[in-house]
Amino acid sequence: MRKLVLAIAFIGMGSFAMAQQTTPQDREARRAEMQQKMQQKEQERLAQMQKDLNLNQSQVAQIKSLQDKRKAEMKAEFEKNKYVRQARMEEMKAKRVQMDADMKKILTPQQYDKWQADRNAKMEQRKMAMKERKMMKKPMNTGTPEAK
Repeated sequence: MRKLVLAIAFIGMGSFAMAQQTTPQDREARRAEMQQKMQQKEQERLAQMQKDLNLNQSQVAQIKSLQDKRKAEMKAEFEKNKYVRQARMEEMKAKRVQMDADMKKILTPQQYDKWQADRNAKMEQRKMAMKERKMMKKPMNTGTPEAK
């Protein structure tokens, strides 16, 4: 009976692990979906501005072109800084590897394993805290001006 329960548990855990893996097609589909949602939100915000501020069509067109220009500038800035970010990430990774090597020299194997486990647990806690903060930051739009 125990073997059966363990076998079912391992099969269940394996299926969850397989479900977590995403393919490049899934990522592309998700990216396209997110872009579509962002464009839709931009249009909704522009329509709301038009309604709230009583804008004419010329003003709407000018605001739209201004938003598009700003978006292009932000994308260019992101691309410009991409290599700096990558270099910084590689530098941090090298420092982390060096720290691990130094700690391995100082600690006994049992102490090193415990240190690694504690560090991984703390990292998971930080990830969860970040996810919770993200969830807390999402505004609850009730449709009233006070909620905005």
